Amino acid sequence: MSRADSKPAARGEPDLTTTPTAPGTARAVLALRLLLGALFIAHLYWKLAILPGGLTAWWGNLLANGYPAFVPAYVLSAELFGALLLIPGVLTRYVALYAMPMMLGAAQYWLVRKGFYFTQGGAELPLVWLTLLGIQVTAGDGAYALIRSPHPLRLLETLVRRHPREFR
Repeated sequence: MSRADSKPAARGEPDLTTTPTAPGTARAVLALRLLLGALFIAHLYWKLAILPGGLTAWWGNLLANGYPAFVPAYVLSAELFGALLLIPGVLTRYVALYAMPMMLGAAQYWLVRKGFYFTQGGAELPLVWLTLLGIQVTAGDGAYALIRSPHPLRLLETLVRRHPREFR
């Protein structure tokens, strides 16, 4: 749905559409969504099929490095949601937002162990991922999204309407 197809915002109200309007922008956001989804698939495949010891070894490595058990569970869920939901465009904005803390944690993990630069296995690549996820969050769903993300302002408005006492 393009802005031309949607009802225009009333004067003084914010425009709550989630689809960018510049020609080609929706397709560029789609390309970003497909890229991120494919990268999440590649990372899951590596953990399940390529890494010696598989998922058990990966999970154990995080625990051995002092991370609590919820961290590998969260990382796995973020990668799974990214792989399954970004490509078809299901709540894209919120899936990308959900994965951002994972990438921040990955950047911290590699920064303290290897430094910044990618050539040394450092934090550079996770920071690029974090930036791409942030762009996806702000750009929205893009073209051909299966289930569009509700705009955050519209979501907040709905919450306030349904639970007025909690927002006084």
